[in-house]
Amino acid sequence: MISEPSRHCAVELQALPPRIGQVRRIISAQLRYWHLDPLIDQAALGVTELLTNVHRHAQPDKTCTVEIELLLDRLTVSVHDHDPRLPTLGDADSDATSGRGLALIAAVSESWGVRPADGAGKVVWFTLPAPCGSSTLPPLAVYGSITDGPFAFGALGTTAQPPARSAVVG
Repeated sequence: MISEPSRHCAVELQALPPRIGQVRRIISAQLRYWHLDPLIDQAALGVTELLTNVHRHAQPDKTCTVEIELLLDRLTVSVHDHDPRLPTLGDADSDATSGRGLALIAAVSESWGVRPADGAGKVVWFTLPAPCGSSTLPPLAVYGSITDGPFAFGALGTTAQPPARSAVVG
């Protein structure tokens, strides 16, 4: 059986308020690229809640990694931090101004969980079902190949080489 390759994106950051907005924009842009626009609001809300928890609670530092992965018909969003303490789903008072993050993630996601990370810390994750038709993702780029597209590099009669660049597959 041949299946679609997974799509993966990871961002390492300090979970500080200005960075949380940047990660929301990165996640949104990546999901647009994967043609998963219907998942943007839920994924951005969930990652905001997880990063806010890292900012408020994680010790000894606020360094974390956000990962999104599309595998077949599921998008998984996860945040890995260095604090080994596992979060719990609390019951916030009706007048409390915080304490509902995991309950919100549970409400908007298909599933969620937490596990100890290899080495140190923990990973908190949630999944969202991908909409029908998401298997028609854009093709993976093949760098260094000759193209007959809008780029002149590699066209017959030219000797120009494309500029070096780095890329994230997916």
